[in-house]
Amino acid sequence: MIYLDNAATTFHKPPEVEKAVVEAMHTVGNAGRGAHAATLGASRLIYDTREKLAQLFGISDPLRIAFTSNATEALNIAIQGLFFPRDHVISTVCEHNSVLRPLYLMEKEGVGVSLLSADDKGRLDYDKLEELYRPNTKAVVITHASNLTGNVTDLEKVGEFTRWHGIQLIVDASQTAGVLPIDVEKSGIDVLCFTGHKGLLGPQGTGGIYVREGICIRALKVGGSGVHSYEKEHPSVMPTALEAGTLNSHGIAGLNAAVSYLLSVGVKQVGQQERALADRFVQGVQQMENVRLYGDYNMKERVGIVSLNIGDIDSATVSDWLWEDYEIAVRSGAHCAPLMHEALGTQKQGAVRFSFSYYNTEKEVDAAVEAVRTLAREAAE
Repeated sequence: MIYLDNAATTFHKPPEVEKAVVEAMHTVGNAGRGAHAATLGASRLIYDTREKLAQLFGISDPLRIAFTSNATEALNIAIQGLFFPRDHVISTVCEHNSVLRPLYLMEKEGVGVSLLSADDKGRLDYDKLEELYRPNTKAVVITHASNLTGNVTDLEKVGEFTRWHGIQLIVDASQTAGVLPIDVEKSGIDVLCFTGHKGLLGPQGTGGIYVREGICIRALKVGGSGVHSYEKEHPSVMPTALEAGTLNSHGIAGLNAAVSYLLSVGVKQVGQQERALADRFVQGVQQMENVRLYGDYNMKERVGIVSLNIGDIDSATVSDWLWEDYEIAVRSGAHCAPLMHEALGTQKQGAVRFSFSYYNTEKEVDAAVEAVRTLAREAAE
């Protein structure tokens, strides 16, 4: 199998990740629920993972990171916990439903939502940000990179806008954590939401949220915390404030190993490798008759995502062909990014997404190019 669906989840993980998960299943208990070796080991493991993530993301205080099950949970915590009726939020048409649906939910409760538009290459209209600003605007919620086009958001420009107006910057780093360097303090990011199972190369069921000091988020869940058990209210101090219930210590052990691997290899190296593989694929398919690419491939910074269509063939059909005839795994359809498809004009057809990982090879890329060439030729006949 040639696995090119890494934007959904990375399939190939460092061997250390699997080893760490298995070892944790035999050694760690429930963090913060006792004083014996198993629970203390879990607590140390979890704190060590916070420290490594803080190093990866330029965070000075590891305790500002709370663990979640994925980026969707982190984004729901941020969006449902920060906004109230009569607040106004700016987001974009590039967003995944993990941002859009929580915003629509808050819109029903009286939160105003405005969406920044994009052109037919998925490039955001940054100049229109000022037009969307209102006196009650509280934040910009924005993806760091589109999961459909691979276009990377100009966080520097957006950060200048949020700092100028004194509002919060909430970033969805689902497609960039572990792939592009992120420094929350230099970039002025107030809340960073990330998942562990994509670019971070960790297990599914892991993720997290960074919250800048001074920002208080209403908890999405409350319950057991291991501390202050006689109090009626859930603890308000980070990270416990956003971590109700038992953490996924086994998964976090795998995430710990994955982040250690990334820190040793270097995120910049990982990103450059994925970009090189994506560029090789683009160079191979972009001149093919009957093939249309989506996104801006002249951007200085991109992630390893390439989406295309072949003629007017439904994207699901192309995806099936690739799997059944060539054992190439890709993603078709709407990719949980409905507004981005509207901007690209692909609502009905969807798109076929190829997404590359540090573990893919040039040989696999070339095989994918030849498969697309054959399908495009057959479709034209």
